[in-house]
Parts: sequence; C-alpha cells; structure tokens
Amino acid sequence: MNLHHHTPLLAHLPLSRALKKSVWLKMENCQPSGSFKMRGLGLMCQRAAARGAKHFVCPSGGNAGFAAAMAGVALGIPTTILVPETTSEQVREAIRAIGAELLVIGAVWDESNMAALAMCRAENAVYIPPFDHPDIWDGNATLIDEAVTQLENQFATKSQFDVVICSVGGGGLLAGVVQGLKRNGLLTVPVIAVETEGAASLNAAVQAGELVTLAGINTIATTLGSKRVAQRALDVTREHPVFSITVTDRQATDACVRFADEMRALVEPACGAALAVAYQKMAVLQPYKNPLIVVCGGIAVDLDRIFAWRTA
Repeated sequence: MNLHHHTPLLAHLPLSRALKKSVWLKMENCQPSGSFKMRGLGLMCQRAAARGAKHFVCPSGGNAGFAAAMAGVALGIPTTILVPETTSEQVREAIRAIGAELLVIGAVWDESNMAALAMCRAENAVYIPPFDHPDIWDGNATLIDEAVTQLENQFATKSQFDVVICSVGGGGLLAGVVQGLKRNGLLTVPVIAVETEGAASLNAAVQAGELVTLAGINTIATTLGSKRVAQRALDVTREHPVFSITVTDRQATDACVRFADEMRALVEPACGAALAVAYQKMAVLQPYKNPLIVVCGGIAVDLDRIFAWRTA
C-alpha cells in the first residue's frame, strides 16, 4: 500500500487561454502531507521499515519533515525531525502535532543535516534525507507515471505534455521527474528546473560544471533553501534536456497569489517559482504547446501570507 495518494491532473484554463497553450497541473498540493514529498519520503520509509528500521531521523526545512513524520506515524516508527531556525513556528507546530519529535538545530538546513547525521551514528537510527536517495527519486517519479496515464485515460488525448516545469530545492523532485520521463519513454521531453535567485544552487552548479556550495540562502522560498544540490540533480542535467532558470522572490509570490485567485488553492513560494515561468510568460516556455507544471504544494502558506504578498 502506498502512503501517497494519486493526485488530480487539471487543466489550467486561464493560463491556457493567456498563453495559447494547453497548460496542465499535477496537483501535488493534494497529497496528505500537502506536498509531493510524500511520494519519495513515504516510499523510502516503507522500504526502511521492511528492513527493520526502529527510528527515523530527517533533517528538513519543513515539507520533507512533515512527510517523514506522517510516514513514521503511519508505520508506527518513532521519528525525529530536525529543522533550522528559518522554519516557521507554524510549520514546527504542524510537525509536532503529527506526533513526531521536533528539534530546532542550525541556522540553515545544512547545519540541521550535519546534526541529523551525527544523531543517526550515535543512535543507530535510519537517516531519511529530504531529497538525496534513490528511493526518494523512485517515489517522486510516480507523479510522471500518473500524469501519463491520466492524459491517456481521463482526458482521452494522444497529446502528451511536451515540457515539464518543476521547482528545485535539493534536487529530489528534478531527479524523480527525469526518472519518470525516462521510464515512460519520454526521452525528448525537457524539464524547466526553477529556483529563486537567493537559493539557486543548481543553477550555480550548472554554470560551474560542478557542485557549488552557496555562501548562504537569501529567499522567501525557505523550503528551497539547500546550499548545495544533490549530485544526482546535476547529473540529470547532463543526461536529459534540462533548462535551469531562476525567478525573483516577487515573481514567485505573485504566482502564489494569482494561483490562489484562479485555482482556489494555496501554495508556498517554493511552488510559486515553477508557476512563475508560466505567469511571467518566460521565453524558455515559448516553443512548447502542452506544458505540465508540477504544483509541488507546501505547508508554509496560509491566508495571512497570501494577503501580505498581495499587499506588499
């Protein structure tokens, strides 16, 4: 049994009209954890439980920790989530409410990660990374499996999406999307990989031709805040057509506000980054007719934040 849900595939009619394209939305905000993270984290936790895991430890900016906490409770395994100081109190309380232990350690995720690794060594716990593991990529790839099937069966169309747009934090979603495209024979369908300017570790790595550790994170999209992407994220840019682009915080938050108005759904700026590519009519999207946007979701959003972004 999967811990994640099959999520809706929706047509975004206002954007489709504005862009003169068929814009599709994979609504990962509808996962029980509020984000796509349940796919990969849930699968990794299930496989670890089957091998006899007794304790999970996950360092997270928020969404991965929330998913890992849900998976741990569902599997009956004690789970400790380590978050950095940048994680909001709202998100911390949401994780605690699930029943996981929550520790605030480090100014940024990378420091929380180091503490989690030390805890796993000391306590013989299973380390659950938020993005850097083959089980996570395998689980995330299922969203592409679903989208392919939904277009064929639900919408009875032979026209598959011809580009995928997704946000990038540590790179687990990007790695999973590319894996899903490959296993569905969509080898020529490119991915537009989007980061906010203050957390663009993939873009820096692509430009340098090697992994780059950012000096710091400076973005409202705190759940994209990994100073260094997974090696696999950089590798897939060499194996598959991937366009690495950046957007501003304002473009990401404007996209969240417009999405709330048009689709009656709240998503955080980490997700708004991907939506901004379409809302801003960016040139990278121009050649394609049937874009698929991964609405990755996120729990660090509420009506007060939407109002603040609208009036800023």
